[in-house]
Amino acid sequence: MAESRARMALQLFEKAFQAQKQGDLELAIKLYKQSIEIHPTAEAYTYLGWTYHFLGKTEEAIAECKNAIAVDPTLGNPYNDIGAYLLELGRHEEAIPWLEKATVSERYESYHFAWFNLARAYQRKEWYAKARSCLEQALEIEPGYRPALDALDRVKRLIQ
Repeated sequence: MAESRARMALQLFEKAFQAQKQGDLELAIKLYKQSIEIHPTAEAYTYLGWTYHFLGKTEEAIAECKNAIAVDPTLGNPYNDIGAYLLELGRHEEAIPWLEKATVSERYESYHFAWFNLARAYQRKEWYAKARSCLEQALEIEPGYRPALDALDRVKRLIQ
């Protein structure tokens, strides 16, 4: 029974993601919520938050990421997303602990994003040596990541 519920939830999650990719954000929200009702996952909450963010509903996006963390604290995406959303809101100091957690999370396919965002937060605080270190870490993980390469060039000029 639980396995079939999880399978149904995954199918709804996949349909929601397709709707999101096609720009039908309202349908995506509806499908993510249905998926969560059947079998809550950190991924579904995180992507629901991402969809809210696309609609400019940043506080709702942050709340859904916190729901994701409550379901599975090992997933790195919601920590990074919260940090990125807080950076967008100009709340750099508040973003730092979330981004630090993303860099050490157990499950995350894109650690370089967390390191890059952490560098952005440090840069806004004018902690350029820390920002440089984070950017170097991001580039160690993903050597061709253009935003990190460009940011590292800027930070190096500020440090000199």
